[in-house]
Amino acid sequence: MTREYRLSVLDQTPIEEGMTAADALANTLDLARTCDRLGYHRYWLAEHHASPGLAGCAPEALIGPVALATQRIRIGSGGIMLPHYSPFKVAETFKMLSALAPGRIDLGLGRAPGSDQRTAYALQRDRSRRMPMDDFPSNLAEVLAYLGDGLPADHPFASLKDTMPSGGGAIEPWLLGSSLDSATWAAEAGLPYCVADFINSQGLAQADLYRRNFQPSRWLDKPYVMVASWAIAAPIREEATRLAMPARMMFHHLIRGELIPVPSVEKAAHWAVDHDVPQPNRRSIIGDPQEVQAEVDAVAAHYGADEMMLVNIMPDHAARRRSYALLATQYGLASLAQAA
Repeated sequence: MTREYRLSVLDQTPIEEGMTAADALANTLDLARTCDRLGYHRYWLAEHHASPGLAGCAPEALIGPVALATQRIRIGSGGIMLPHYSPFKVAETFKMLSALAPGRIDLGLGRAPGSDQRTAYALQRDRSRRMPMDDFPSNLAEVLAYLGDGLPADHPFASLKDTMPSGGGAIEPWLLGSSLDSATWAAEAGLPYCVADFINSQGLAQADLYRRNFQPSRWLDKPYVMVASWAIAAPIREEATRLAMPARMMFHHLIRGELIPVPSVEKAAHWAVDHDVPQPNRRSIIGDPQEVQAEVDAVAAHYGADEMMLVNIMPDHAARRRSYALLATQYGLASLAQAA
């Protein structure tokens, strides 16, 4: 079967119970090198704060080491949560990263806090007031202006564009989201759009709205949809099902306001005996490589996706690497990358 979409990876840098963030970061570097060799198109790093189970609190700090550890794969943020940062700081940082790895840097931007409200407040520099959420479109426009043609000449920050790090290739900006607002903003700005299907599997309306309202821009001449879905592959379905249990246990605790490290498969399996936890609007693609490809194909067809991005959380790093390796073989990614 001819694959009609690209295949990429989103890494949330999971911390296994009993291990440290340093161990998780070492695993991220190893997985990135593995996915680079396997032929995946891009490798994005998530932003989560105050989490004992996810080490990726600063994708802007992690992108550089991952870019230097790899050779051809695109590296980016999935995403930078713009409400925590000044637009100038984001643009300046990513211009520096682009100088480090020219032509390979993606800037995925999102509005969600990547945390609870208390942590989001702690991330603010100015705590005299809660930061407004309705300034996202203007902040997005400012970031894109720094990366593109610049701000209007009469803007007080207009000359700052000329002070940014130079020498890198073009940065590819993206908008990430799981709401109709994000779809609207991506369409208006003419950006590629990533639908967070693993957060909300009812995202088809977003993709349709984005395509209907898309405005060609300096970034993109026609709509481009990537869908991020949860996927775990193992040699047999039963093993894949067991490997998915730790994430189900984490989600159960998350919706109760409890954050935990990634439990072992054994601990999660014991817990699952007494907990049959429904996960509304959460899609899990689990099985052997053929089964996972068939389901990923179905999701891609459902959305009309140009690209699929696979994400998972597992305590066993070797099993996680194997999951991506099995799917790369199933899809023939390495041979396609070599041909390109």
